[in-house]
Amino acid sequence: MKKNIHPDYHTISVVLTSGEKFETKSVYGKDGDTIHLDIDPLTHPAWTGAGRRLVDSAGQISKFNKRYSIKS
Repeated sequence: MKKNIHPDYHTISVVLTSGEKFETKSVYGKDGDTIHLDIDPLTHPAWTGAGRRLVDSAGQISKFNKRYSIKS
């Protein structure tokens, strides 16, 4: 590797929305800095699966199924 072209890789603290803390390595900030997350895997629906529901506005799913259903 070339010298003096890579960012400084150091330890930082990460604080989740629940208050849980852990340390990781990063190029963010300076050694010992802290990141406070607003969205994390403990609360975001993309990871928790909460809030999943199928919204059928104006019967669009029914129209699709009727139009493209396989007829035998």
